[in-house]
Amino acid sequence: MQYQTLKYAYFPGCVAQGACGELHLSTVSLAQALGIELIELKKAACCGSGTFKEDSQLLEDTVNARNIALAEELNLPLLTHCSTCQGVIGHVDERLKSAQQTQPDYMKQVNGLLQKEGCLPYRGKTEVKHLLYALVQDYGLEAIQNQVSKRLTGLKCAAFYGCYLLRGQKSVPEQNPFHPEAMENVFRAVGATPVYYQGRTKCCGWPLSSYATTESFQMAGMHIQEAITAGADCIVTPCPLCHLNLDSRQPEVAKVIGKQLGLPILHLPQLIALALGISPQALGLNKHIVPTKPVLTKLGF
Repeated sequence: MQYQTLKYAYFPGCVAQGACGELHLSTVSLAQALGIELIELKKAACCGSGTFKEDSQLLEDTVNARNIALAEELNLPLLTHCSTCQGVIGHVDERLKSAQQTQPDYMKQVNGLLQKEGCLPYRGKTEVKHLLYALVQDYGLEAIQNQVSKRLTGLKCAAFYGCYLLRGQKSVPEQNPFHPEAMENVFRAVGATPVYYQGRTKCCGWPLSSYATTESFQMAGMHIQEAITAGADCIVTPCPLCHLNLDSRQPEVAKVIGKQLGLPILHLPQLIALALGISPQALGLNKHIVPTKPVLTKLGF
C-alpha cells in the first residue's frame, strides 16, 4: 500500500476530544501533513475503557461491534490513537471473529441487539489498528523520515506504550509486547534519541485512579521518576488516558510521592508533527498541564 492513498475510519475516543482536546487536534494535523485521510466516526460510542465488561461482556461486545460496523460500512480499517481504545476494540474484534466460527448463537445475540437499535450488523470484515502501527506498517518509517523538515536532534524521548496497546490483544503487530521497539524506531526516524527505562511497558495507573487514587499516583510517579533518572527530556505516549495520568495529574502525583517532577508528556502525533514543521501552538502544546517549554526550547522553537 502506498502511503499517499492511506485512508481510515477514525475513532478519536472520548478523552482526546474532551479533557485533552489537543490530542485529537494533533492527530488530525499529523494526518493532514502526511496525506492520510481520516473519516471520523462521529456516531461511534465510547469503547468503555474496559469497564463495560465488569457489568456485562455482552455489553462491551455489542457497543464495540457497533463501532466496528461503522468502519465496515465505509469499507475501511478502524483507526485508533489511544492504547486503551485499541486494546478494548481490538480485543472485541478478535473475540467476535472467533465467535463467528465457534459461537454462532452468541453472534446472533450481538447482531440481534444491534438490529433492534437500527444499527448495522457486525461482519468481521475489517481490522482495528492503532495509529502507531498504521505509521510503522502502512506509511513506513522511511516515508516518515522523508517528510521530516526539522529533525529533533538531541531530544531524549522516553516511550510509554500503555498496557492495553501491548497486552490488550492476543497479538501485537511486529513486536514483542515485553520488549517493544515500534515507538523507539519512530523516534529515530524523526531524529530524536530513545531513552529506555523499566516502566515504559507498564500500566500508568489510570485504571486504579477512581478507587485507589494514591496507588495510582504512586505508579505514575514511579514511571516519571524512572524516565527522569534515565535522562529523558519528555515522555511520549500513544494513549490519552496515560496522558491524563502522567500530564494532567502530574502535580497531584508529585504531591503524593513528595518529589519534584515537571517532566513534559507528549502525545505521539505531537512529537512527529513537530518534526514535520507544524507549529507547537497548532498542536496544542501550550495546553498541557506540565509546560512543554523545555522541550520546545531544546528544539529551537
